[in-house]
This record gives sequence, structure tokens and C-alpha cells, in this order.
Amino acid sequence: MEIVILDSGYKSYAFEEELFKGNRYSLKIYPAYKGDPAEKKRFGENAAGILVRHTKIDENFLSGLKKLKAIVRYGVGYDNVDINACTKHGIRVANVRGYADHAVSDHALALMFTCIRAMWDVKSQITQNYASPPSTDVFELHDKTLGIIGLGRIGSQLCKKTLPLFKTILACDPYKSSSYFQQLSALQVELDELLKKSDIISLHCTLNEETTHLIDQKAFSMMNRKPVLINTARGEVIDEKALLDALNSRNIHSAGLDVFEDEPVTTRQNELINHPRTICTGHYAWYSDRSILELQKRAALNLFNLLEGKPVEDCLNS
Repeated sequence: MEIVILDSGYKSYAFEEELFKGNRYSLKIYPAYKGDPAEKKRFGENAAGILVRHTKIDENFLSGLKKLKAIVRYGVGYDNVDINACTKHGIRVANVRGYADHAVSDHALALMFTCIRAMWDVKSQITQNYASPPSTDVFELHDKTLGIIGLGRIGSQLCKKTLPLFKTILACDPYKSSSYFQQLSALQVELDELLKKSDIISLHCTLNEETTHLIDQKAFSMMNRKPVLINTARGEVIDEKALLDALNSRNIHSAGLDVFEDEPVTTRQNELINHPRTICTGHYAWYSDRSILELQKRAALNLFNLLEGKPVEDCLNS
């Protein structure tokens, strides 16, 4: 049976090759990260299993792929995979959870510190403003409030790491129990209260219809404390036009972004990524020397076990 990796780009696929080729499967790797979806579909027309990163897997893609039995996405988010369509076609789907909890929460912290210390243009500060701060609103954390939107694996890890740093941690997650908040020593609040009372807001929710443009013009208007906004979740959680307006009007202090509405970023986003009060990285919060190996290993094992009919903890459908 054939295994297809649709979106290449990792440095090595040694684990995938060893696992699948050693267990009666053949392995094909599409030669580019990007590519025409129709061409990718033709490339995977004989696949029993597919490993995917960004390619959209929907009804149109699935139609005609008679041999396909399982799909695994390299990563936690799976908004590019239509789970209902896959279930309709009898295709089992899994993601990879928990592989980058530390990496992403570390990255969120790094963006946070970079913003509060006004490290937007350190070279200019050294050459033009030596021994003086680049901004007068550099602040400390010990008397401030952190708001965390989404207390899943990554949000919870960030909460644990930041508990000694902040005076108060507020959190919002309608899918977690009150006892869960108590275990993390976070105060459970509604979204509106979090927006009003937080000095820093960090996004860790999944992307779905409910969270698309969760942070929009209305949300920014509630941010009374001119907070720092951190996003290592999904770009579409923030309305980027509203974000740019909030930055230009100084309704927020600054923004640290690893994810964007268009990825890779386009010229449409130049003003945002070059704004003097944004720190932007190119969707690599998930990466560490450990997490990349864990991701590839777990994705491959999840696909192998799905095809072998074994239970998979990360399975997203029955």
C-alpha cells in the first residue's frame, strides 16, 4: 500500500521511510511544499494513507480517491481538513497533539518579553538612542494581569510558566471546568472581562467558526488597558485590519505575532509586519530541536496505527 506525503519541506524523512518501508508500505513524497491542489490529488491518487500540512482536504479533493483510508496532519490544528467529508468517505483522520506545548508557550513568552521591553528596533536604539529607552511605555510584569484565551495544552503550559511572573492570571475557555481553572490558579472569566482587565492577552484557542475573527474591532474597543496582544494560535483568530487600526490608534501597546491570516504573508500585510510596534515571526513557534522530531515521529506512527486498525489517541473521527 502507498503512503503519500503531500507537503514536503522537513529536513529529513528518515523515520517515515524506515517505518513505512519496513512494514510493506511504499512511500512517495511530493517534491514541493506548495503546489496545485489538483496536481497533488493526482500525485496521491493511489494512496492508502496521506500525511499533510497545509493542503486543503475537502469533498472535492477526496472524490475519486478510492484507496484512501487514513489522513494525518503534521500538527495540532486541522482547519484545512474537512472531518465530516472524511468521515462520509470512511477515512479516519488524526492530528498530533502535545508535541510542541513547551516550544509554543516558550515562543509566546519570548514575544511577550520582546514587546514589553520595546525591542522592536534594537539596532536603532543602540546607534541613535543609546542608554535611553526606545519608548516610555516599557513596563514590568509583577503588578500586571495576563489574560489567556484558550486553556488547552499550550495555554495551560503558558499559565504554569507565567504564574510566578504576574500579579493575576485571567483565563477564558468555555470547554474547561471550574476545577480545571482552579488547578492552574487562573481566574475563570468571560471573554469580555478578560479583554477589559488584561495588560497582556495571549491567544491559544483553536480555529473554527466560533473563533474566526474573535479579536475584531469590537474586541479591540473593549481593551481598556492598552494591552500587548500575542498570537501563536491561528492567524484568522485576529481580524488583521482591526489589529492595524488598533495599533495605529494606540488602542493597544503592541503585538507579537507568529501566525497570520495569509500564510506565507503577502504584500497586503506589509504595513502590519513592518509596523513599528509589532514583533513578527514566520509561523515557527512550534519548532524546537526536540519538537520537530516528536512531530514527525508521532504523525507517522498515528498514520501507521490508523491503517493497521489500532487505537490512536489523536484520532479526530470514529
